Amino acid sequence: MELLAADAGGMLSTFFSEIGNLLSPGWWTANWVALFNILMIDLTLAGDNAIVVGLAASKVEKSQRAKVIFWGIAGAVVLRILFSGVAQQMLQIIGLTLAGGLLLLFVSWKMYQQITDGHGHSIEDVEASLAANGTTGREVSFWAALWTIILADVSMSLDNVLAVAGAAGDSTLVLVIGLAVAIILMAVASTYIAKLLARYPWIAWLGLVIIVYVALDMIYRDSHQVACAAWGVGCSDTIWDGIKHRLGIGG
Repeated sequence: MELLAADAGGMLSTFFSEIGNLLSPGWWTANWVALFNILMIDLTLAGDNAIVVGLAASKVEKSQRAKVIFWGIAGAVVLRILFSGVAQQMLQIIGLTLAGGLLLLFVSWKMYQQITDGHGHSIEDVEASLAANGTTGREVSFWAALWTIILADVSMSLDNVLAVAGAAGDSTLVLVIGLAVAIILMAVASTYIAKLLARYPWIAWLGLVIIVYVALDMIYRDSHQVACAAWGVGCSDTIWDGIKHRLGIGG
């Protein structure tokens, strides 16, 4: 836990040293694609949080539901902050960006199944369950419901942070902006976003395409670094350029 806190503190320190770049038009020109990708990733993933938290809260007695939702969201915020600091540091290690890209491909596959299946819980069903006086299924305690949310938050936070960190690249400022947007969307607008994604499925498809792109980019960028470290190949160019060079194709 101390390591997580130290990494998060280091990330914030770097952020404050870079924050002056927000006044530079050149910085926005260089990073607008990454910022757009992160916004779409945050939008796509924020809706799931509302459904998971709502389902867990609907299993406790009605007087406890507001507290379960509040602490569930608070836990997700803390996890995202801690994971973000670690993620950017770990992605600097050769091979871990490649592994993270492969993990994101798995996340993309799960998202694809969720979008195409259409048999999951809808946000309307969750809201109806929360408004009901009775519980959904077997009633559980406050702590049992909160533990369920925290376990789900670990997985969702890792997915979100990994995708945002991959899209942000080496820029701590872009990463912190992406994290802030994710937290704001999750805390105040996740229910609305879940409804928006249900009404306009193309937003979810666009988010999925961007996450797949980020995953492939992470795999592509780190694979030539792995090849360079292991075999001394591709150290000054990408793997594809290296292959063309060795085959005598291109300049």
